[in-house]
Amino acid sequence: MDIGAAIFFTEYSITPTELAIALEERGFDSLWVAEHSHIPVTRRFNVPGGELTKQYYDVMDPFVTLSAAAAVTKRLKLGTGVCLVIQRDTIQTAKLVASLDQVSNGRFLFGIGCGWNAEEMEDHGTVYETRTLKMREQIEAMKEIWTKSKPEYHGEIVNFPPMMTWPKPVQKPHPPIIVGGAFRFAARRAIRYGDGLIPQAPSAGSGSPEEFMPRLHQMAEEAGRDPQTLSVTLGGATEDLDLLKRNRDLGIARMNVRLPPAKADEILPVLDRWAKLIRQLRA
Repeated sequence: MDIGAAIFFTEYSITPTELAIALEERGFDSLWVAEHSHIPVTRRFNVPGGELTKQYYDVMDPFVTLSAAAAVTKRLKLGTGVCLVIQRDTIQTAKLVASLDQVSNGRFLFGIGCGWNAEEMEDHGTVYETRTLKMREQIEAMKEIWTKSKPEYHGEIVNFPPMMTWPKPVQKPHPPIIVGGAFRFAARRAIRYGDGLIPQAPSAGSGSPEEFMPRLHQMAEEAGRDPQTLSVTLGGATEDLDLLKRNRDLGIARMNVRLPPAKADEILPVLDRWAKLIRQLRA
């Protein structure tokens, strides 16, 4: 099992280049960054599991921060956790993904989600009630763009005639598509068009790994999908070696450490402790 780190990069946090170098030096597998374009003042819903903190309003663009991280590392994987594709243009996002995969020499992990903030996505012209259909069509369309010389796609929401667009991703057929959300929803979507999933916390209805890992295997097999082709990444890793080993033995591929949007003097001691745990986990 690998250990990654997740953060909201802001003006007042450690910089993407500082953190990326520190993670790679300490044996971390990956860096995951959040996305919100903005937070509307009036909202029908709140973030699953609690109140919004300042970092939600202040987070930087994920493709910019991951590009900076890619430029100073050689091994570290770079993930969106998650990219709100339903708020983005499909064709332009496909180019961003392919470009970042090229710049990083095939290290990009495309974590995606359909979002919870109705007003945020509506400000982008997305209809809240059909956001999941839009996300599926967007990913299907992006796969065409990444793998075909003259891609076209014709869905209910996403629609375009044959085109020519490069670059294509380094990873073939494309970077891993890792679907975030409550398990019962993320698992179905990942089985249909993804390569892995990031189940939200138990408070969001995902349950414990002991509960959902057997269910995932069953769902995949019933759909004719090999469960081994679906990686599971969990957030909120705690400094508990026994718990980490139990999750590893259950088949969890990766656990991510949540880092605060703080400066290096607060972040680096946390990473140093985790570096020891990473070595113990691999022993």
